[in-house]
Amino acid sequence: MANWSAWLDARLSAGAVQRARLAPPAGLPVRWVDTTQAAIRVFDSGGDKPCLVLSPDGPNVIEHYAAVIALLTQHYRVLCFDMPGFGFSAPGSTYDHSLQRGAKAMLELMDQLGVAKATLALSCANGFYAIRVAQMAPQRVERLVLSQTPSLAAMHRWTDRVVPKVLKLPLLGQLLSRVFRQKMATAWYRIALPKTTNAEPFRSVSHRALRCGGCFSLAGVVQGLLREPGDAARLHGVPCTVLWGTQDRSHKFTEPRAILHDVPHAQVVVLDNCGHFPDLEDPQRFVQALLQGPLEVARHA
Repeated sequence: MANWSAWLDARLSAGAVQRARLAPPAGLPVRWVDTTQAAIRVFDSGGDKPCLVLSPDGPNVIEHYAAVIALLTQHYRVLCFDMPGFGFSAPGSTYDHSLQRGAKAMLELMDQLGVAKATLALSCANGFYAIRVAQMAPQRVERLVLSQTPSLAAMHRWTDRVVPKVLKLPLLGQLLSRVFRQKMATAWYRIALPKTTNAEPFRSVSHRALRCGGCFSLAGVVQGLLREPGDAARLHGVPCTVLWGTQDRSHKFTEPRAILHDVPHAQVVVLDNCGHFPDLEDPQRFVQALLQGPLEVARHA
């Protein structure tokens, strides 16, 4: 059933790239890189500085990161890309959101852009794809800086609590994700951000992308991660820092240090002023965590 779901996801998303290329969203200059997994939309600041790879946690898109990228480009060559099935990266017909395929997409993107090694700074579900890259090719990962990524077992429990059951159903979940993507985005910001945070800046950028044909394959990524065994994200050796926002009401019952079950050497920085998107809600602290070494992060947490 996973292959049929992947095929349907690809069909439903097929117009995203074409529409975006005809009428690209305003803001950051982007390009598309064809991989075996998807046509990936990416911003690349270029240059010969150390490379940093970002990917928005849907329904966020590349444009949400404009201010953060402006802070980072003085220190890094920044790649910011929409994961397959999100934003304007239309997935291929076999892309099933498994850890293996997500990691392959990322490694192929790095290959095609001539990146031998990078710091991977991804969030939530995307953090698991970054972990799989570190499992597959540790020599290509300088460091992981993850946001709101728990252990995979904790993510499964979160899915059971938070995600509507219908989205876990192959095919039907894909259809509903596409039809109701704007309503789901609105509902998600309502629960993911602190009550005191104005969600409109997040919503407006996201809805603009979705109105232009953008993807939000929530069912696909939920089903893909549920198929993974609970120990699939175990990692040793690669340095890892995790930022955790305590005001994320969707993760009310998730232990901030849950990631230690999979990555026991990870350093967890708890941010009491943030919700689900610490990298976007507190960009100065995010940049600080990137620029500090792991031991410095621990000292200043």
